[in-house]
Amino acid sequence: MKKAEPTIDEELQAAAGSLGLAAYQRHIFLCADQTEPKCAPREQTLAAWEFLKQRLKELNLVGPHPLVYRSKVNCLKVCTHGPIAVVYPEGVWYHSCAPEVLERIIQEHLIGGQIVEEYVFAQNNACANNR
Repeated sequence: MKKAEPTIDEELQAAAGSLGLAAYQRHIFLCADQTEPKCAPREQTLAAWEFLKQRLKELNLVGPHPLVYRSKVNCLKVCTHGPIAVVYPEGVWYHSCAPEVLERIIQEHLIGGQIVEEYVFAQNNACANNR
C-alpha cells in the first residue's frame, strides 16, 4: 500500500518544529545583501550579516533550541544610515548596525532584554504597549 503524502499543514508543522519556531524569544531581521544597496554599501551589510550569524552561533543562541531567530532581508525600506535591523516582539528599529553595534544589540537586547536606545530610531507602538 502506498504511503499517503503529507498534507500542507503536516509539512509546515514539520518545518516549524525542525527550526524551533515556537521556542525563540526574539527575532532579528537585518537588511543585508540588497539588490540595490542604498542604506549602506553591500560589503558592509554582508559583513554585518556574517558577524550576526557567527556571533549568535558562538553564543549558542541559534540551533535546535533557539532563543533568537535571525533573518536576512533584501530591504527594510529605510534607505539611510544602515545596515538597518528590527527586533521583534518589541518592534525596535536600529540604525548603523555594524558589527560593534550588533554586539551591543546581541548582549543588551537579545540576551539582556534592554533596548540599546543610542541606536533606536523607531519602535512599533503596539509592541511597546504590550511589554
